[in-house]
Amino acid sequence: MSHSSIFSLLKNLEHLKIRLQEIKLATHNFSDTYKHYSSNDYDARYTVALNHFDKGKPSFVEEKGKTTQPKIHNSTVIIKRFLPRDDEDEEEFFFTELEVLITVKHSNIVTLIGFCVEGFEMMLIVEKFANAFLADYIGNVCTLTWETRLKICIDVAHALSYIHSGLEDKKMIIHGNISSFKFGLDENWRTKIEDFESAVILPPDIKDQTLYKRPYFESKYHVDPDYANTGKLKRESDVYSFGVVLLEIICGREADDQIYLKESDKGLVHVARKNFRNGTIEGMIDPTLKEETNKKGCIPNRGANKDSLQTFLKVANQCVSKTQDQRPTMKVVLNELEKALVFQVS
Repeated sequence: MSHSSIFSLLKNLEHLKIRLQEIKLATHNFSDTYKHYSSNDYDARYTVALNHFDKGKPSFVEEKGKTTQPKIHNSTVIIKRFLPRDDEDEEEFFFTELEVLITVKHSNIVTLIGFCVEGFEMMLIVEKFANAFLADYIGNVCTLTWETRLKICIDVAHALSYIHSGLEDKKMIIHGNISSFKFGLDENWRTKIEDFESAVILPPDIKDQTLYKRPYFESKYHVDPDYANTGKLKRESDVYSFGVVLLEIICGREADDQIYLKESDKGLVHVARKNFRNGTIEGMIDPTLKEETNKKGCIPNRGANKDSLQTFLKVANQCVSKTQDQRPTMKVVLNELEKALVFQVS
C-alpha cells in the first residue's frame, strides 16, 4: 500500500484504535506469561483480557455538544504483534491483513477487534478461539467425528468461496497461505480463517489476471507447486492448499507426518496421488472413521458413510491436481463437501 493509502485507511479506523499503553498494561509489558503457543519468528501473539469499544462504533459520540463514551467490553482476545523481518516487509504484511479484515464480513472469517500503530509497534487484536486451531486436532482424531470434520471443511469452503467470488464490490481476495494452522475453532466447532498477511486483494477489472508475488509459505507441504515454481498466485493456489488440508482431515495425519516422508520427501500429497492411481487410497483413511470408536475419552462415532468418504476423496484429489487449470473452483468444492455431508447425515 502507498503511504497515502495507509494514511487514509488509518484515518477511517479511529474507532478501532487501541492504545499501546493499554496493551502493555494488559500483557504486563509483553510478558512471556501471556504469549500464545502459536507465536513464531514473524509475529508474537498474546492471550489477554482487554478493554475495547463496541466493534464498528467510534470511540466517542458527540451529541448536543457533549462527548459520551459508548459501551466498553472486556473480553479475552489475541494480540498479534508483528515483529521486524530481515526483508523489512512487516509493514506490508500488517496493513495487508488489516485491510482484509475490515473489508470482509463473514461468519467464517476471524473478527477484528482493534489495532495499534504507535512508534515501531504494529499489532492486530482479534477474537480468541475457544478450541485453538484445526492443526491441534489432526492426529488427535478421537475428538472429531466424521460429521464434525465435514462441517469444519464446509465452514472453510464457505469462507474461501466468499473471498474468491462473493465480495459485494466484486473484488477478489486470495489468502495465499492456507494450512490447518490458519483455521480457528470456537466452542461450537465453528471454523474461522485467520492470518491474512500474505493475502492479495485484486480489484474487479483484473480479477482474472495472474498475479506475481514473492512466494512465502510457512509449510512447503501445503504450497501450490505452480505458485512455488513460478510465483504466479491465483485462486487455484488456495484450492490446492485447501486440498492438502482435506487430505489431512480424512487421513488423520499432518502433511509432513513421518509415515509419508519415509515414502516421499514431498509428503502427504505425493503419497496420496500414488494411492489414487493404484486404487488403494482407502487404505490411507483414518481407521477410526470406518468403525465405531469405544476408546475412553472419545466422542462416540458411528463411522463414516462410504458414499460420503468417496465424494470427499474425489474432490480432495481434484483440489491437489498438479496444474492450476485442473482444479475446481471453491464453489464446486463447497457443493461436493455439502453433498458428502448429506450422505453422512442421511
